[in-house]
Formats: sequence, structure tokens, C-alpha cells
Amino acid sequence: CRVQQWDSEEPVPRAELLAGVAGKRGLLCLLSDRIDREVLEAAGPSLKVISTMSVGFDHLALDEIKKRGIRVGYTPDVLTDATAELSVALLLATCRRLPEAVEQVKNGGWTTWKPLWMCGYGLSDSTVGIIGLGRIGQAVARRLKPFGVKKFLYTGSHPKPENAVEFEAEFVPLTRLAEESDFVVVTCALTPATQGMCNKDFFARMKKTSVFINTSRGAVVNQEDLYDALAHGQIAAAGLDVTTPEPLPTDHPLLSLKNCVILPHIGSATYATRSTMAVLAANNLLAGLRGEPMPQELQL
Repeated sequence: CRVQQWDSEEPVPRAELLAGVAGKRGLLCLLSDRIDREVLEAAGPSLKVISTMSVGFDHLALDEIKKRGIRVGYTPDVLTDATAELSVALLLATCRRLPEAVEQVKNGGWTTWKPLWMCGYGLSDSTVGIIGLGRIGQAVARRLKPFGVKKFLYTGSHPKPENAVEFEAEFVPLTRLAEESDFVVVTCALTPATQGMCNKDFFARMKKTSVFINTSRGAVVNQEDLYDALAHGQIAAAGLDVTTPEPLPTDHPLLSLKNCVILPHIGSATYATRSTMAVLAANNLLAGLRGEPMPQELQL
């Protein structure tokens, strides 16, 4: 293969992407690259394969890609464990107020032991609601179960009894999940149906002591509504690994809240996982160029 590479950790500038893709047969992209109609038109009819180094594909214009008969490779499964681990870490950091506590140690706020100082919420005997009981949702539930979670609820486009049986998880409407969960963990894909799903009405239904965690995609959440819910004590806390936009501007209102923990989209950020993702993305591309079955092809 002749490879033209954008040799930087920063996303390729739009103009360079449009120029670089012209006449190419294959394209390996990241979730930070928006592959839309403009890019596909710039590539022209030679483009046969797109391989994305991500499990999410909301950055790809799938209708346009399908129309052109282009095959798509992606990287599911390999990042499930890393993302699930990070989801649990974020949940624990948020509900036990770890970043806030670290700050208190550093700025002299730690004076003596106090009965209710820095108290948070524990998982023991709790109800956990999972939005999207797919690979990552199940892996999160599997890790949370030993903490003594009393009950798992889940919601999605349809019941998944085969996924739920291990956790005796109950399929419920989104409204009931919001009302009954002590912890809500969002691990669904971003689709037209899930966009903005966690909104004012959703947060209003949650308990005042509930903790909200999102490690899926930022656009599943209406961030203005989340800010209001956190600022007015409608919910206890939120932990986000994904935001809209990414990166979140440093003056964003959510960053002014003590009860909101925000991470820079590091769900799959272990050395082993990123290396496996890169190799899989390359093998998907090569298989597509050879006209062979891909290790992981997205069925359009």
C-alpha cells in the first residue's frame, strides 16, 4: 500500500482532509474526523473502504456511505473492558466526591474529622439503571454487581433478556429507570432516538440523591438541562467522560460545579486497548482493500 499519513495527534484540518482523501481507495479515521458527504465527494468514486479506530460511528454519514457502496470497519469488543473499568472509576470518583476531596487536602480545607464532611453515596443496597445494555453496559453491570448492588434496571430500544439474565436486570421504560435508580449509567450508542434523551424531564424524575454517569456520547445529554439539575440540587452529582463539544471550553458552566466530574473522553485509554484498536483498524482496512471479510465490519 501507498500510505499518506497525517502525522500528528491533533485532528487533521478540514482542508487537508479534503485534499488528502482525493482519489484514495481506503481511509483510516478517528472519531474526531467527521466523514460526511463533503469528504465522500472529495474522495470520489475510488473510495471503497473506511476504517474507523472507534466503536462509535456517529461521526460517519452512514446513509451517504451506504449509497456509495463503501464498506466500513470499526473496533467493537476490544475497548469494552477498558471503557467499563473507566465507567466504574468515574462512578466511584463522583459518588464518593474524590476530586473534591483531593482539592480539600491541597487547599487546606481538611482541618479535622467531621461526621458529615465529604459524605457521598455508596453502591451497597442501591438500584443501578443502565441505559443501553450492550457490550459495555453488561461489562459495567458485571463490575458493579460485587459492590452489593441490590437491583439492576435497564432500558433501550427493546428488551434483551439474554443480556439481562446474568444480572437479573429488569427492562423498564426510561421514565421508570430515572425515578427508581440511585445511579444512572449511560452506555448506549448515539442515534437519532437517543440524542438529547437525558433532558429536563429525565433529570426532574431522578431522585435528589441520584448520581448520573455518561461514558457513551455527549449528545445523548442536554447539557444545559444537566447543569440546571446539578446547580439546583435536583440530582446529587454527575460524572461525564463525554461532552458536547469535545474538548469542553474551559469556561463552560458545568466546570464551575463541584458536583460534576468531567474527564477528557478517556474511556478506552489504556496502552493495551489503544494498541489493539489501532491494529484492528489497520487489519479492517487491509481486508477491505483486498475484498476479503473484515475482522470487524459494520453491517450497513
